[in-house]
Amino acid sequence: MGIAHESDLDWTEMDREETKFKRKQLGEAADSEQLGCSLYELPADSKSWPYHYHTANEEALYVLYGTGTLRLDGETHDFSAGDYVALPADESGAHRVINDSEEPLRYLAFSTMNEPDVTMYPDSEKLGAFVGSPPGGRGGRKLTKYYNLDDDVDYWDGE
Repeated sequence: MGIAHESDLDWTEMDREETKFKRKQLGEAADSEQLGCSLYELPADSKSWPYHYHTANEEALYVLYGTGTLRLDGETHDFSAGDYVALPADESGAHRVINDSEEPLRYLAFSTMNEPDVTMYPDSEKLGAFVGSPPGGRGGRKLTKYYNLDDDVDYWDGE
């Protein structure tokens, strides 16, 4: 275990469709094994990862500054500095952070680091399967696959 100072870390950036944010992986930088922590910054009029929930990992969010909206379990809530939300590893933890303000929104995201994990994406009716490294983990993944929920094959070939 170590100490990581966020100013020593470079931002990674995501800019894809309506998803746009910067991220610093604090947990990884401090060699955390069982608890992940990332610092996120969403610019004005942007959104975090698509609406989702994990089946193996609990998450939590804490807003450091700014205002926005949290889509949580199908409902929307105001989300601002000082707010903390626990996100269970089930459908009730489905979430997405939306910065609908004119200023940046900065928050911490914490998670357990269990693998394998299946992440559900209710809006797109997909699931993601991840094996070999937990969400936000350093290790190489043996499997990262996405499937439509209505995809189905037989257990036995040819039947």
